[in-house]
Amino acid sequence: MAKCGSSSSTKGSFNSDSDVHITYEDQQKINKFARHNAKLDDFKDELKVKQNELKNIEDACDELMLADSDENIPFFMGEAFIYHGMEKTQKKLEEAKARVHSEIEDLEMKCAELRSSMSDMKTQLYAKFGNHINLEAEDD
Repeated sequence: MAKCGSSSSTKGSFNSDSDVHITYEDQQKINKFARHNAKLDDFKDELKVKQNELKNIEDACDELMLADSDENIPFFMGEAFIYHGMEKTQKKLEEAKARVHSEIEDLEMKCAELRSSMSDMKTQLYAKFGNHINLEAEDD
C-alpha cells in the first residue's frame, strides 16, 4: 500500500500497483484471449501430428519406389490392411498426401486467424493495463 505524505516521493505523482480497475468487458476480453490461446495450442499440437503424418506418407512413397512392381502392397485403411497393386497403392498414397496437405493448410490458416485476433486483443489489453497484465506465452 502506498504511503501518503511521504517525504521522499515526487510531488503530484501517485502510482499504485493495486489501483487497476477491471471492468466486466475487460474480463471478457481477457477470458476470450485465454480461450483463443488454448485453442491455438490445440491447433499447434494437431498441426505437429499432421506434419508427422505427412512425413510418414512421403516416406511410404519413397519406400514404394524400391518395391517390385508386380507384388501386392499392404495399405492401411481404417483398422485393416488392404492389398493393392503398385499403381493403386501409389494413387492411394497421393490421395492421402493431398488430404493431409489440405488439413495442414486449414490448420495453418486457423492458427493465423487466431494469432491475428489475439494480437488485436493484446494491443487493446496492453494499452489499458500496461505492465499490469502478462499475455505472453511461456516458453517450455
